[in-house]
Amino acid sequence: MSPKTLYDKIWDAHVVHEADDGTCLLYIDRHFVHEVTSPQAFEGLRMSGRTVRAPDKTIAVPDHNVPTTEGREDPEAMTEDSRIQVSALDKNAREFGVHYYPVSDVRQGIVHIVGPEQGWTLPGMTVVCGDSHTATHGAFGALAHGIGTSEVEHVLATQTLIQRKGKNMKVEITGKLRPGVTAKDITLSVIGATGTAGGTGYVIEYCGEAIRDLSMEGRMTVCNMAIEGGARAGLIAPDEKTFEYCKGRPHAPKGAQWEAAMDWWKTLFSDEDAHWDKVVTLKGEDIAPVVTWGTSPEDVLPITSVVPAPEDFKGGKVDAVKRALEYMDLTPGQKLTDIQIDTVFIGSCTNGRIEDLRAAAAVLKGKKIKDGLRAMVVPGSGLVRAQAEEEGLADIFREAGFEWRLAGCSMCLAMNPDQLAPGERCAATSNRNFEGRQGYKGRTHLVSPGMAAAAALTGHLTDVRELA
Repeated sequence: MSPKTLYDKIWDAHVVHEADDGTCLLYIDRHFVHEVTSPQAFEGLRMSGRTVRAPDKTIAVPDHNVPTTEGREDPEAMTEDSRIQVSALDKNAREFGVHYYPVSDVRQGIVHIVGPEQGWTLPGMTVVCGDSHTATHGAFGALAHGIGTSEVEHVLATQTLIQRKGKNMKVEITGKLRPGVTAKDITLSVIGATGTAGGTGYVIEYCGEAIRDLSMEGRMTVCNMAIEGGARAGLIAPDEKTFEYCKGRPHAPKGAQWEAAMDWWKTLFSDEDAHWDKVVTLKGEDIAPVVTWGTSPEDVLPITSVVPAPEDFKGGKVDAVKRALEYMDLTPGQKLTDIQIDTVFIGSCTNGRIEDLRAAAAVLKGKKIKDGLRAMVVPGSGLVRAQAEEEGLADIFREAGFEWRLAGCSMCLAMNPDQLAPGERCAATSNRNFEGRQGYKGRTHLVSPGMAAAAALTGHLTDVRELA
């Protein structure tokens, strides 16, 4: 047998049929659905008289549209569009008999946090969801990616997906990270090095000492943003940290099934002589705390840098930088640490887990945020929220001046009441800084949780290492 990558192994284990042109029918182990991309898919089933093929492998959770303030179960708390979509998911989940975590359930939260938390996400699986950041689940050595609404219907009806195999890309982060540098800085630095199209057509496997040193939550952050680098999916080979994280979770295998699963999981690594179509290597010690300055995740620099000028770039990027600087109201040569902010958002499927909240709270403990600043923390799930309250983190946030919210996607995207006003500037732990992503004409700077907390204290983008 020829050597295989991790991607090759998972793909080959799930191919149901391969056509002469290379198009494959792929079996899907887990299907996550939320309220935004599923209504038309369920309606398609209803109109054709079909049922959900594997309701036991389908998990529904509302997250994008739900308000994060108390009293949100009142339909009047939502916009009409949100109310219709959440109501439709509620009806569809119950009618088709899939696993469901409604807003009233403490286990509700962002779909990509709920899945791993409940043990639905396991090594070697194929995982899909009508959401681009499904790449998050690749942290477990699962082949996970977003799909469109018509594909959501196809998976609901057949538990399969029509796919073409991508190419193999290795991203290696060697050595150790320096103090103050996090998984968020790794994944943004990779995108800065490759560009947002660097991974187009590829599935990325992240490896190297710095990746192995990350916790499972850090690995989820790295894989979460593989999609922002253009990749179809991101993968990290499972190891003892992975197995320990999964063990004992509600939907993880137990007893003899666990032992059988472990036998398979321990084969999930890239063979030594496996072929890579593209290789990118970064030195861990060269990565610094970073911040985005423009309107694309590739517009990223160390916090110690200055805003670049259009003439620093070539080709079509020159005009893109001109537009970004105008939209962001920034001047070439301006220190990144001189950029004043109005808002801080800590949350999202990128950085809404308990370790993210601990990191931010460690910076904020005993301090107060800048007068006049708006700051909110939105835990990634009800269980993360409960754990943070039990650990005293919620008290630290409240005492510092943060709003302590209920679980949901919140200000990561402008699909719920948590939005930026036109011209408002935000240090956010989310994954996208596109024009209007957090609200019409809102301006977003992507940072790690510690960097977001530091910015909240000073009122401007700040090197968290100066506050350590």
